[in-house]
Amino acid sequence: MQLGIGNPGRRGRVLFIVSLFIFTLFVAQLFRVQGIESASMSKQALDSRLAHVTVPALRGQIVSSGGVVLADSVERRTVTADATLTRDYTKLVNGKQEKVGLAGAAQDIAQIVGAKPADLLAPLEAASKINSRFTYVIKDIAPAQWSKIAALGIPGIFGVKTSQREYPQGTSVAPLVGWVSADGTGGGGIEQMENTALNGKPGVHTYEQAPDGTVIASGDNSDTPAVNGKNIKLTIDNDLQWYAQNAMAAAVKKYKAVSADAVVMDLQGNLKAVASYPSFDNNDMASAPNYLQSRPFAEVYAPGSTGKIVTMSALLQQQKATPLTHVVVPPTLTRAGTTFHDSEPHGTENLTLAGVLGESSNMGTMLAGSRISPDTLYSYMRKFGLDRLSGVGFPGESGGILSQPSKWSGTQRYTVLYGQGYAVTAIQQAAVFQTIANGGVREPIKLVSGIGDAAGGWTTPTDSRKAVRVVSPAVAAKVTRMMEGVVTAKGTAPMAAVDGYNVAGKTGTANRYDPQLGRYNGTTASFIGFAPANHPQYIVAITVQDPTRGSIYGGNVAGPVFSQIMSYALHEGHVPPSTTKPAPYPFTFDPSASKKK
Repeated sequence: MQLGIGNPGRRGRVLFIVSLFIFTLFVAQLFRVQGIESASMSKQALDSRLAHVTVPALRGQIVSSGGVVLADSVERRTVTADATLTRDYTKLVNGKQEKVGLAGAAQDIAQIVGAKPADLLAPLEAASKINSRFTYVIKDIAPAQWSKIAALGIPGIFGVKTSQREYPQGTSVAPLVGWVSADGTGGGGIEQMENTALNGKPGVHTYEQAPDGTVIASGDNSDTPAVNGKNIKLTIDNDLQWYAQNAMAAAVKKYKAVSADAVVMDLQGNLKAVASYPSFDNNDMASAPNYLQSRPFAEVYAPGSTGKIVTMSALLQQQKATPLTHVVVPPTLTRAGTTFHDSEPHGTENLTLAGVLGESSNMGTMLAGSRISPDTLYSYMRKFGLDRLSGVGFPGESGGILSQPSKWSGTQRYTVLYGQGYAVTAIQQAAVFQTIANGGVREPIKLVSGIGDAAGGWTTPTDSRKAVRVVSPAVAAKVTRMMEGVVTAKGTAPMAAVDGYNVAGKTGTANRYDPQLGRYNGTTASFIGFAPANHPQYIVAITVQDPTRGSIYGGNVAGPVFSQIMSYALHEGHVPPSTTKPAPYPFTFDPSASKKK
């Protein structure tokens, strides 16, 4: 039997059909490659030629209440090189085009940036030896310097846009403002606290490059612009901050102290100065010491006799005593198996409650304070803002140390009355006095007054915190008058007086816990007050840790520093002098007259 394929005519038709089928497949594949996939393949080819460079966003400024710049980001350039291209650098020398290579490039760049040619040549030669297409030449140069370098036309030399953080006020405000870490994020202080707002959003510059790495000027270039960070405006008065910082440095040196802090706030709780010494230079973090915190926020200490203000306020508000309540203070007093005494030996004293505060009698405070329960005292301490964060959100802030009354020891029940047995920050303790100065109302502490908006103005930050009434206006007025006696010749702080102004305040001298030794060692000397007493404008809190030269008492050590800073604040704030003389309560009573009554 003979197959049909053996027929020559039929065989020709079969071959034609097969050939046509193969040709059709070829055409279809060609159409797919050139037509359907051409766009995709072209895109892949283009993508292989595109380079992407991150354009950093400029970090927002931090400014004082008066607009003085405390932190700023300036545009800089980092010069990089593709050494495989730079080694072919040629330029006109004596009228002739001459190859000067890496050495010539280093020489020309060095003349512009003021560097040594050898320092720039070393990384170029090292990169060239291994045919590396990337190396740093010099970092952090000015944009104007880069423009001059770019004009040289050196092959393989590129400028990367960067920014550099600068702190014009340096050490005077460094612990408060903070610094920026190597990765561009805030490393402490306001820089860390407001990092999200300050940071902004980086952009991207996309450009087309030739196989040798050179930029194709007419290529497919595009930009996604960076969004710069927002500016932050503080409540801080720069001049007052500078003055307070210098005063702290002088106090540490004068009294050979470990450290000194100053907090200045107004009646509304706006922080006007937060100074601490020793400080550091946030322009040179490599040389900064180990301790970088803002001490007024982070460091806790026993308040000592400034803590008596809480006890006196509670006594008066609970109607357990008046400023003229008689308190007979013996030479010593034994409670919970411990014998207590005052800072100076004395016989039996007939003091009023105002006299107990004015002379800062620990035993008198114990006797009077025993009229209120530990739970009542604890509740007032909490109302005054102790044992809690301020709500500012400052990094590293401490809430202090205050255990519940059920955990107080036998002696602690009494020592807490006069400011021992618990710990506070300078910010917290200043807020206690702000409450009295403000007629018994504790205002939320504020540090940021505005966040920059797109229109170039300032938006007030949202704040859910509310003012809290702690004591009545009448009680606040009585405690104020009691504190006016502290600054008289009979009180513990005549050196805290301010010429022309009535001052209300309280001294503090407390046993100091030394964290390095793990035990109590030395003292904490402090003075906190406000002025003018009859119409308060500023609250100033001074804390000096472990003074070792001269006196150790708050009135002698911190009192004069308070006077200096308060005087400066009042005069710079154009606050009118007091028109009336203070009328403090009497410190003592006549027991014989009392018996006749």
